[in-house]
Amino acid sequence: MWNSIPDGGPERLVALADGVFAIALTLLVLDFSVPRDLDSPDYADALRELLPNLAAYALSVLVLGAFWREHRRIFGYVRQVDGQLITLSILGLGVAALLPFPTKLLSEYGREPESVAVYAATVAALGAADLAVVLLLARRPWLRAPAGPPEGFRLFAVDLAVTVVVFVASVHLALAYGQGAMWLWLLMAPVKVGIGRRAQRAR
Repeated sequence: MWNSIPDGGPERLVALADGVFAIALTLLVLDFSVPRDLDSPDYADALRELLPNLAAYALSVLVLGAFWREHRRIFGYVRQVDGQLITLSILGLGVAALLPFPTKLLSEYGREPESVAVYAATVAALGAADLAVVLLLARRPWLRAPAGPPEGFRLFAVDLAVTVVVFVASVHLALAYGQGAMWLWLLMAPVKVGIGRRAQRAR
């Protein structure tokens, strides 16, 4: 393990994360446009052409919102940060800022297997960064606040690991089966619900 030298509270890192997630959410809508001076049939066609963009936008808002909430939850248990915690957090924020690009790929080239694979890999990397932060906190109690998550860091890590495993698996499935790999993402829902219920029982 690297030497851990506490470097102040997490407030500035949390503020940075809030800004990065807000900018990433804003970037998702920049490609939404309808040409001017269209007649009624062309206008209707232009709106229909936006449907894939809207679907990809909704998916990415859900993903970014979930990870922003998770980031806030993680740092609610942080009392001090050190260099490694900052580095892992910055890596995760870098991936979050990147998500508008695979979102655009998914909206414009969603039938291409590579687009689904790139999107899945990005979400997996975002989950892996958060998982690394949780595992680091689990091993460095001096960085944590006195009160940890009621369900413990182990269950917290399992929840994030499910996300990483599912999206990593969908990268390979996407390259083999294309858009069909996206159905695997829906399978996370019952697993996440089960973990959430177990966490509630731990409280």
